[in-house]
Amino acid sequence: MQRDTENQKTGKGELLSQKQLLGMLSDPAQREKGFRLLTKQYGSTLYWHIRRIVVGHDDAEDALQETFVKIYTSIDSYKGTGQLTSWMYRIATNEALSILRRQTHFFQSIDSLGETLTNKLESETALDGEAAEVLFQKALLTLPTQQRIAFNMRYYDDMSYEEIANVTGKSVGTLKANYHYAVEKVKNYIKTYSK
Repeated sequence: MQRDTENQKTGKGELLSQKQLLGMLSDPAQREKGFRLLTKQYGSTLYWHIRRIVVGHDDAEDALQETFVKIYTSIDSYKGTGQLTSWMYRIATNEALSILRRQTHFFQSIDSLGETLTNKLESETALDGEAAEVLFQKALLTLPTQQRIAFNMRYYDDMSYEEIANVTGKSVGTLKANYHYAVEKVKNYIKTYSK
């Protein structure tokens, strides 16, 4: 994740803090501009967060669109507690999980989609995926969904356990333990299947 402790660059090199963005979003005269800047600053980051959950590009695009609709329609309910990015990640995660739930059958867990997601990964990376990265992604798809989400936020987005806890609602201790187990599972998978 591009760190957003204070500032993000817009396309024009302009720096905006979360406070500035929230100020624009809460002002009816600047809301549209603020939302455009927010989507420009966070669109790619949220897309890749979602994509690592749902795997497919089309599903990621759908979830991202729904994420931004929810952000726009509920920005007034954002209380300002915690980071704006954590709040947006929570919405994006929920939208990604909704996409996965729609792909399951009655009484089926989203954790049972591992093979389906692996097939999707293979078809989407068949032309340009590097073998080592594809193997790593396959290893991640063997993790339970919630563990994979937390692992991705820590590994790819460089989020602290506290930030991940704000997104997932899990305790820091649970997240640390899950991350440790995930790392071991991924290592074992790679050792087994890299030949």
